[in-house]
Amino acid sequence: MSKKRRIVSIVVFAVIFAALLVGIVLTSGASPASEEPIGEVMKDAVLHETGKINLLGIRINPGLVSAFSVSGIMILFALIIRIFVIPKFKLKPGRFQFLLEKAVGLFDGLAKENSPHKSHFIGGYIFSAGAYIFFSTLFELFGFQAVTVTGRPISLPAPLSDINGAIAMGVFSYGVILIGGLINNGFKGMFNALKDFSLPISMSFRLFGALLSGALVTELVYYYSLTSYVIPVLVGVLFTLLHAVIQAYVLTMLVSIFYGESSEPSRKKKRGKKI
Repeated sequence: MSKKRRIVSIVVFAVIFAALLVGIVLTSGASPASEEPIGEVMKDAVLHETGKINLLGIRINPGLVSAFSVSGIMILFALIIRIFVIPKFKLKPGRFQFLLEKAVGLFDGLAKENSPHKSHFIGGYIFSAGAYIFFSTLFELFGFQAVTVTGRPISLPAPLSDINGAIAMGVFSYGVILIGGLINNGFKGMFNALKDFSLPISMSFRLFGALLSGALVTELVYYYSLTSYVIPVLVGVLFTLLHAVIQAYVLTMLVSIFYGESSEPSRKKKRGKKI
């Protein structure tokens, strides 16, 4: 980029920033952006007591609708890639092929490093789990709208910001570790995994707490009109991207490590012959 273009970019950015700053100052005396008490806003973001959605006559949390939507989109996208894209892969990869191979190689390398003796299955699982965590976390950025049973519009949240979704992911991952230990190393491997009985709880609440904290901070920033311009967008995007990357990596790393420990074959000591 030339020096002239840099100067123009800096000037444009400064003008936009100054205009937003003036708008914030002029509206600093306005009432809060939401008439609902902040305590109720925070409570509803956690428990979804007043944000239920009617699905086929059943009242459900909006996080379940988000989970179904993300799962359906990812399955459809995977089928399209498998049928139309992968058969056309070349020795000299294009951009999309390069990104896909890098993503697969990242999780495959993580599986081989932490579970070298049984890396094929766990590599596929952590790739799927990591992709689901990443894209389901980014899902809330699109702001898809739904209507609650009370007729109030609501933006669909990230599936894992619902405690039920986080617990399901943690328990399912722990089940993979248990079954992997049972199949690959018998009951001994399963018992090794059972010793870490707090693992599903820690994985579940780590996901839930991290994703919920971003949602609560964004709600808190957006609640007051003084900070409801531009700042919620920056905070929401940064928190969401950060949590999507970190939580996907942390959970997949933990699952691959504990899977490797539970499925590691036991080494029998060989007795030397007495002379």
